[in-house]
Amino acid sequence: MGASTPDAVRSRIAAGQLDSLYLVLGDDEQEKSEITAAFEQAVEEGLRAFNVDRFHGGETPLGTMLDAARTLPMMAPRRLVIVRHAERALQPKREQASAARDAEALDAFLEQPPDHASVVLVSGPLDERRATTRRLLARATVVRCGGLESVADAGRWIRAKVTAAGKRMESAAIRLLAERIGPDANRLRDEVDRLLLYVGDAPAVSAADVRSVAGPAAAYDDWAVTRAIERGQTAVALRELGLALEQGAAPYMVLGQLAWVARSRLPPARVPQGIDAIFRTDIALKRSAGAPRVLLERLVVRLCEAAGSGAGRPSGRGGGARRAP
Repeated sequence: MGASTPDAVRSRIAAGQLDSLYLVLGDDEQEKSEITAAFEQAVEEGLRAFNVDRFHGGETPLGTMLDAARTLPMMAPRRLVIVRHAERALQPKREQASAARDAEALDAFLEQPPDHASVVLVSGPLDERRATTRRLLARATVVRCGGLESVADAGRWIRAKVTAAGKRMESAAIRLLAERIGPDANRLRDEVDRLLLYVGDAPAVSAADVRSVAGPAAAYDDWAVTRAIERGQTAVALRELGLALEQGAAPYMVLGQLAWVARSRLPPARVPQGIDAIFRTDIALKRSAGAPRVLLERLVVRLCEAAGSGAGRPSGRGGGARRAP
């Protein structure tokens, strides 16, 4: 169906214009909760007990949850099915017969969704290389919550929230807060709320206010890029690479981590391909054959592609508890 913003979806909900399937993605938990509540309000309060079904991914087979949408609404124009933590059902940690049945049930639903119901899948990040995820993204109305990928994104987010609260914020203050917290929508929301409470009736937020109130600087995970590559999450790996470089990580330090991934975490048949990509990137960096960030981004994409042959592995394997020797 295409992508939409949380505000646009809220407007359509208020107008009674609901689609059959929504995929609410992102790491902004509060915004996801708010938009889920907006969906529930589309059903008259006294009729929600009969027409709103709530599930948690991983607790009930996906097919059962989708079957709930086929039940006709009672005394209401529409039935609503909400699945929280849908990622647990959409990409289970183990490939089992039940996972295959769930995939078949989702395919059948996508082919012929009921006209009288709306299914809202509220999910964390998904592996967009999976065939099931690609079909879902193509058929659902995709609502991305958060979606911050850089310090610049964080700055724009801060400005929008402060403006919506009817106040101004100095450019230096925005820059200071964005650099201190990074693109973490959940923590940014908490910090902006604290700042607005702190300044009270004052019309503007200053850099001094940020220094007085904001929490400690974000501690970025040095191994987030490697974990994302191991899971084949290209978009996440590129985002984490950008964050690492923006926080001052040396390109050769990053290259060393990526070399460890190529040696230790790729499927055995893909290790030579990964090592070759590392070697070529090393040569290009030494010869200044391109901007270091661009060269590393190309390498990350190639390593994610190489890791793709291991998509059947549990996505959490080696998810950060281990460190390079």
